[in-house]
Amino acid sequence: MRKMGFLLPVVVVAVVAALSAIFVVDEREKALVLRFGQIKQVVTEPGIGFKVPLLDEVVRFEDRILSLETELIEVTPADDRRLVIDAFVLYRIGDIVQYRQAIGVGGQRQAENDLAGIMESQIRAVLGSQGVTSNTILSPERARLMGQIREQADARAQALGLDVVEVRLRQTNLPEQNFDATLQRMIAERDREATDERARGQEAAQRVIALADRTYEEILSEARRDARIIEGEADAERNRIFAEAYGKDQEFFEFYRSLAAYEEALRGQNSTMVLSPDSEFFNYLRSDQGSRSAEGESQ
Repeated sequence: MRKMGFLLPVVVVAVVAALSAIFVVDEREKALVLRFGQIKQVVTEPGIGFKVPLLDEVVRFEDRILSLETELIEVTPADDRRLVIDAFVLYRIGDIVQYRQAIGVGGQRQAENDLAGIMESQIRAVLGSQGVTSNTILSPERARLMGQIREQADARAQALGLDVVEVRLRQTNLPEQNFDATLQRMIAERDREATDERARGQEAAQRVIALADRTYEEILSEARRDARIIEGEADAERNRIFAEAYGKDQEFFEFYRSLAAYEEALRGQNSTMVLSPDSEFFNYLRSDQGSRSAEGESQ
């Protein structure tokens, strides 16, 4: 009985020691086995592990993707239009040994503080680089900028044993104190652009009007030239006809021309002429001239 009473505590202690030497790592975790602060074992696969009781300590780390929301960050793009931006970051612990050495006993909170500092500096660097304006940040180019931020932040986060999986820029706003000034500047820029467009439109209109005026003058001058040519040809034809008629019957031609002159001179209701009765203009209105013409016809 004494022997059994002595062995029972020993068995209990042995069982407790054996149980304390066993630890379990599930699929959501990674673990380090530390002895007096020194890394003795790295467990990256889920399953059962063993450690020395009372001497070894198991430190567990998340193997899942973690998230971080940054504080509001004020950036100044190339067009000097300041913006307030916050980001959403997905990350995971890639190297638990490097993570432990870099973070120490600070744990996840310390890691997130360090990662937040990295994200802030990289967001400022990328969004404040040459050629990146506020319009670029708000355009489809935003995806490319987020990719650059992720790559640069991931390169720096490797020193912490972290992998940056994804970066998303969320709200992009103007600082409250600069909102009115920026709004007025945007209005002024739009007014300037509108003035430039109107000036270009007026310039184009003047070119069109000048071209139309020149075309009009060219067409008119050509028409006048053609009209003068036609008039000249008509006058020549008329003179030719008159010359032929004059050559065939001179007396009749003179008589016809006198009648045309009478018609032109006596046109209107109150035509008054003051001429000498002996004027040649009245040759064909005198009776003796008419009798001479009749005698000539009878002969």
